[in-house]
Amino acid sequence: MHRIQQLAADVLGQVESGHTLTEALAQAQRQGSELTPPERAALQDICYGSLRQLARLRFWLRRLVPKALPEPQLERVLLVALYQLVYTRAADYAIVNEAVKLSERLARGKFKALVNGVLRNFLRQREEMLRLADKDLEAATNHPRWWIKAVQQAYPQQWSSILEWNNSHPPMTLRINARKSTVAGYLAQLEALGMAASALDEICGIQLEKPVNVRELPGFAEGVVSVQDWGAQQAAALLDLQPGLRVLDACAAPGGKTCHMLELADLQLTALDIDAQRLQRVADNLQRCGLSAKLQAADAGQSGDWWDGQPFDRILADVPCSASGVVRRHPDIKWLRRPGDFAALARQQAVMVDTLWGLLASGGKMLYATCSIFPEENQQQLAAFLARHSDAECLNQQQLLPCERHDGFYYALLAKH
Repeated sequence: MHRIQQLAADVLGQVESGHTLTEALAQAQRQGSELTPPERAALQDICYGSLRQLARLRFWLRRLVPKALPEPQLERVLLVALYQLVYTRAADYAIVNEAVKLSERLARGKFKALVNGVLRNFLRQREEMLRLADKDLEAATNHPRWWIKAVQQAYPQQWSSILEWNNSHPPMTLRINARKSTVAGYLAQLEALGMAASALDEICGIQLEKPVNVRELPGFAEGVVSVQDWGAQQAAALLDLQPGLRVLDACAAPGGKTCHMLELADLQLTALDIDAQRLQRVADNLQRCGLSAKLQAADAGQSGDWWDGQPFDRILADVPCSASGVVRRHPDIKWLRRPGDFAALARQQAVMVDTLWGLLASGGKMLYATCSIFPEENQQQLAAFLARHSDAECLNQQQLLPCERHDGFYYALLAKH
């Protein structure tokens, strides 16, 4: 167990230094190549869970050790062990013993007594610690205080439920390839395999009662079905796609929306992404689904580097954003973001959509999309864009908030006169 604790503590350290959880966990899994599949699953659970519950874990640790710990890695070991004591089924004595063993590697073992004392003290005070954490706003909601205030300001009636959903496990949602199957037909296949599921719409959305490995999904390798949040599935539906249209997916990776658009209609589609490595994921998804598109690695905001001068009929502008709507899938986001990030993101978003607007044909439509819940990136961006472009009309805007069916997304469908 101490190997898992060590790798999990390393992941927390990587996230603290600015790396994403996805990057840090991938590195840890490479380092822990000797781990069995159940151990790898446990590592993932501890890493995701520790970041979901990080404010509570830190609250407890500060109560137990008021002074700053002399070694950063020591704090991470204790945070991981506290998570295991409260949120896993592992035996308390085993968690404590393994954390003590792990501490032997730090400063020649001089922290062994401290680790043992802190964890056993927590076990003696467990009920009181849980009660105190529930009374502290940051610990109770497991979000930074500035984030809590921002959500309260934007959603005074819904802020508590938004934060609660952010701390939940996300549903596993499927997108049926309309070219290869139907929702009703695929539900029947799942039922025959004993997988409980329900329809989210009549065209492509299905939610599983319990997550499964994608390899267990019938037809996954053949592109019959893909995993995609139901909120993300709304993008293709909103774009009013028709056969033969010239379409740009401006920030395409990893390719879920790209494939969805092509599953709904025969299009002349260009998939663009600034990251060539991430663009390879688009290529892989297209190949699995039996679809084709023109792939280009380029900056959507620098059209002179890649655009051929032919206007597009539809543009999906899935712009870089805070990702504040997908926190339950990426719990590191709430700890990596800073209040000052929004102004820089807003400038980047404005440059991108202004550039893309110039590539849209008269009579065409552009969908401005984010996976954010904050107005600075959504409604305020829309208002500023409409003020800058007299030839733009907003046909539809939707702010989806995290709930049992989907993550948080924002969409604004714009028509060009």
